[in-house]
Amino acid sequence: MEKIILPIKKFLTMPQCPAAWKRHDLYLFRDDEIVFYVGQSRHAFGRVWDHLHDGFKGRSAVGRFVLCNWPRSMRFIVELMNSRSARFDIVGNNLDAAERHLIAGLSPCFNEALNERPTPLPATYSPPNASVRHPRSIKTMMRQAEYALYQDSRKAAWR
Repeated sequence: MEKIILPIKKFLTMPQCPAAWKRHDLYLFRDDEIVFYVGQSRHAFGRVWDHLHDGFKGRSAVGRFVLCNWPRSMRFIVELMNSRSARFDIVGNNLDAAERHLIAGLSPCFNEALNERPTPLPATYSPPNASVRHPRSIKTMMRQAEYALYQDSRKAAWR
């Protein structure tokens, strides 16, 4: 599997990493049009969870950004990629080079290092330093995400 794409609300219902995803070492947060952050980790799935947890502690700008824009951020997308895939042959499948390649091509809002021209955060979003009203815990986020997916499935059944 070269790339995994799923909304944050779906990601939050998956506390365990599927075995096929464990080789993914690059990740990004985005909405339909704007990439917010690109990162790398030997275990991208776990690192995305770290960002979400660290948002509550103020140690992750992108995690805090998700919280400040909740519940709208449930629709944000998480992408997991593998630096050893054919997509990154152009940079010799090197993890650091693959991350730089993504940052250069996508100009994410919150990547300041390695990013000559970060995309300005649109005014329609609350910045990471905004106050967080809800949720107050990752468990609350998980319950709300699960309920949103349930509501989505009910709507789909009526179509």
